[in-house]
This record gives sequence, structure tokens and C-alpha cells, in this order.
Amino acid sequence: MSTTFENATTQSVDVNGTKFVSREIGRKGGIPVVLLHHLTAVLEDWDPRIVDGLAAKHHVIVFDNRGVGGSGGSTPKTVEEMARDAVTFIGALGFSKVDLLGFSLGGFVAQVIAQQQPGLVRKIILAGTGPAGGEGIANVGAVLQDAFGKAGATDKHPKQFLFFTRLPAAPERTHQGSRHARKQRNCSGSACGDRCLGTG
Repeated sequence: MSTTFENATTQSVDVNGTKFVSREIGRKGGIPVVLLHHLTAVLEDWDPRIVDGLAAKHHVIVFDNRGVGGSGGSTPKTVEEMARDAVTFIGALGFSKVDLLGFSLGGFVAQVIAQQQPGLVRKIILAGTGPAGGEGIANVGAVLQDAFGKAGATDKHPKQFLFFTRLPAAPERTHQGSRHARKQRNCSGSACGDRCLGTG
């Protein structure tokens, strides 16, 4: 059985006296892709489909930064500290060049790494994030406070209010409408052919 993100062994490495936990999957050799996660996230919060998809062609490293999840130490108070810790972790694994995928807060961290250690970064992928001072970034504190408030009131994880768009309730459908919706859901791209177009 090939290794997937969910069945990969969680490893630990000592980084200046602090234990950092990580998982590595994909073909080793070459330049790895290091994933930097969002606020409140731990290893298990990465979508296995994303990690496994990347690992089909790349060596992927996912880790918990200092003070997060299974990693030891105190949680950094600034993005710059998080970036320094990530760089130190990468160095402890013996890599001198990496690609970075930063999601949300991880995108902030990736940008600081690229700015402060440009020789370390070959490529950078930023998802659900923005640059310091960029449009809407000044509102992050209020957005986070709102998400944590809603999470506490509904007993849900804050990420439910940060990363998932809320849609209004769907209007009542007739029997015909429901059947059509089921038919559309069962189609997948060009594989559905005439059946999905209603001509088959």
C-alpha cells in the first residue's frame, strides 16, 4: 500500500531543543514542498486530498510549528517568529531550497520567509491570504474576533466561519427539480456524455 497523508508516520525532529512534529509523503529527492497552515490548524487539519494530490508528483512536508499541535515550546507571538521557526525547522531537516505553500496565516509566514530568506525559496504558492498592508488585511483582527465569537456561540470550530462560505437556505424544490439536481450531481465532467445533457 502506498503512503498517504492519513497513514504517513508522524515524525519528530529536535530543533534547537524543541520537538517539531511532521509528516513527509511523496517521492523523495529534489526540492520539497513545505506546507504552512492556517491559524488554529494542526497536522490533521490539512485536507488529505490536497496533500496526496501534491505528493503524487512532489516530496511534501507538513509540520506543526513551535507550540502548535504536537510540537513543543511556546507559540510564537508574531508572524516573523513563526517564519524564523519554520526556516530553522527546514534547516534541521537538511534542506537548503524549498517550495512553500502557505494557506491563510501560513501565507503570511511564507511571504516573510521569502522576503527574509530569498535563497531558501524556489517557488511560493499563496492561498487564502494576502500581503501585509494589502486590501482587507487591516480587518483580520475583527474577522478573527467575529469567527471566534460565532464558534463559541455555536460550538463549532472557528475555521467554519473563516474558510467556508455560508449559503442561504435553498428554496423548496419540486419533485422534478430534485430529480434534475440529483442528475446533475451524478455527472462528472465529460464522462457523463449525453446522459447529463438529457439527450441520452
